[in-house]
Amino acid sequence: MKRPVLFVCVQNSARSQMAEAFLNAICPEDFAAESAGLEPGDLNPIAVAAMAEVGIDISKNETKGVFDLKHEKDYSYVITVCDAASAERCPVFPGGARRLHWSLADPAALEGTWDDRLARTRQIRDQIRARVEAWCAEICTTPPARA
Repeated sequence: MKRPVLFVCVQNSARSQMAEAFLNAICPEDFAAESAGLEPGDLNPIAVAAMAEVGIDISKNETKGVFDLKHEKDYSYVITVCDAASAERCPVFPGGARRLHWSLADPAALEGTWDDRLARTRQIRDQIRARVEAWCAEICTTPPARA
């Protein structure tokens, strides 16, 4: 049975969306990932572009609020992918969810031209993929796929 995982960031516009997509691509037999935000905003077009470069389409994803999902299911893991202060605002979920925190830069906070922000978002995307791959290698019961 797939274990449900929830990735949480502030707006559910980039980091948590990328982490959800990578986990669903890398460990599809072990996990069913979702994502949500503390203050859901709009999907970040630079994150969409960065993910498209690695063959993952998140362009049709919708942002969701973490408080809307809080009572929907028992998650095995709730993984925050924002700064520590924002992670502290994440609600406690029912059941035995194990909380993990992966501190990652926010693509929404990047400044500069589109190309500058895309280059930095690629780095964040690659950090997220590396975290997901390492976590899957450690915890998955089936060999992780390459995303």
